[in-house]
Amino acid sequence: MNASKSGPDKGMTDAALSHDNAGAAEKKAALMMAVSTAFINPFVGSAINVALPSIGIEFKADALLISWVAMSYIFSSAVLMVPFGRLADICGRKKIYLTGITLFTLTCALCAFSTSIHSLIALRVLQGISSSMIFSTSMAILMSVYPAEGRGRALGLTVASTYTGLSAGPFLGGIMTQYFGWRSIFWFSFFVSLYAALLARYKLKADLHEALNEKFDYAGSSIFVLAMCSFLYGFTKLPSAAGVYITAAGALLGLAFWRVESVEASPVVNVNLFMRNRQFAMSNLAALIHYSATFGLTFLLSLYLQYNKGMSPREAGTILIAQPIMMAIFSPLTGKLSERIEPALLASAGIGLTGLGLFMFTGLSQTTSITMIVVNLLVIGFGFALFSSPNINAVMSSVEKRHYGVASGLLSTMRATGQAMSMGISSMMISIYVGKQQIGPANLDAFLSCVRSSLAIFAVLCAVGMLCSLSRGKVHKSSVQITENRE
Repeated sequence: MNASKSGPDKGMTDAALSHDNAGAAEKKAALMMAVSTAFINPFVGSAINVALPSIGIEFKADALLISWVAMSYIFSSAVLMVPFGRLADICGRKKIYLTGITLFTLTCALCAFSTSIHSLIALRVLQGISSSMIFSTSMAILMSVYPAEGRGRALGLTVASTYTGLSAGPFLGGIMTQYFGWRSIFWFSFFVSLYAALLARYKLKADLHEALNEKFDYAGSSIFVLAMCSFLYGFTKLPSAAGVYITAAGALLGLAFWRVESVEASPVVNVNLFMRNRQFAMSNLAALIHYSATFGLTFLLSLYLQYNKGMSPREAGTILIAQPIMMAIFSPLTGKLSERIEPALLASAGIGLTGLGLFMFTGLSQTTSITMIVVNLLVIGFGFALFSSPNINAVMSSVEKRHYGVASGLLSTMRATGQAMSMGISSMMISIYVGKQQIGPANLDAFLSCVRSSLAIFAVLCAVGMLCSLSRGKVHKSSVQITENRE
């Protein structure tokens, strides 16, 4: 491993050490916790997207306010994952996870009782905060209790659960909204998250704080949050002048954050993990690029299928489910495979397949067959499955245990930031090609050009991401080096 280390893991407790030999019951509990939360977060996000029109009708809200029901969750989640990951390393991962899952469970119930669009958006912000606590710790907990030989399978199951949630969300969310109202989505989420909270409270034995004696970097965390808020919010406003200025301000704050962290004794982000650990840096960059190139696909294709193909939302959702189903089926297999085959090769092949599928979509036309669309989605879904589990394994295997929380938080931040950037690219292209007009018969050709151009950008991003993935180095070799350093 390339990250520097001055001695034995500082502050590692006996309880943390015992997790190298965690019992079968505790491993199962940790896996079920990770699987449950990995399912419910993408589920509620994708299900709520289907329910947004019903929410808008009930609260008489305009399109901008309705969009913030989804965006507020993504933003608040992305900006806080890294600080909470660091806090978990210091204060205890179980403690932060339990706080997060409890808050998420509570806000699910409160969202079901929302009386206005503004209260719902405010509660979704709280849900995003709780989600940042969950995702900055759940993967780290899983990595801590599973030995290297079983880790790939556990990560694969967790990633598969994420894509199962994405697959089930539009379908089940539509049924729930139609027959029981949109509030039923939050009640379903309440019971699943309550199950995860009870597992964390009663089945996970020891807390894990492998940086116990280190201090929390409040200054660096504040700059990081401000930088992320500015960058992500500005990105949604592009290509306007205000969007350019706000995004630039976020980038400058990011540079200031890097400068502060490079001289901080106990940084919220150890920049050495990027400067001296190529595997860690390139794996995270590949994740950021991959999500930036893929998250907007479903949004654009959903509009294309409904506007250009004249399909109903239910018909469009049935076609779009092809991609996440492939992810859910093959992610456990690729996770297990990454224990024997170099993760960098699997992940690079995956992002290459994703790029191929996106490139094939650049020829999309009014007469493109549904078969061709489904086949492309299957290719992209398989590519995503090849990429995700091995890439997570590569990131987490490249750092010491004392950095698991920060590594998990950074990886989740890359995902959420990439998702926000992908939507920003999609919105920017719509603004350029269609403007502020409502999509209709008069501008369907312009919208189709927008979709093709957006997907071409996404395909180019995948090519760049594949180069980053290939340049990361060997994971299995690094894992051996980590073991040698510990000995």
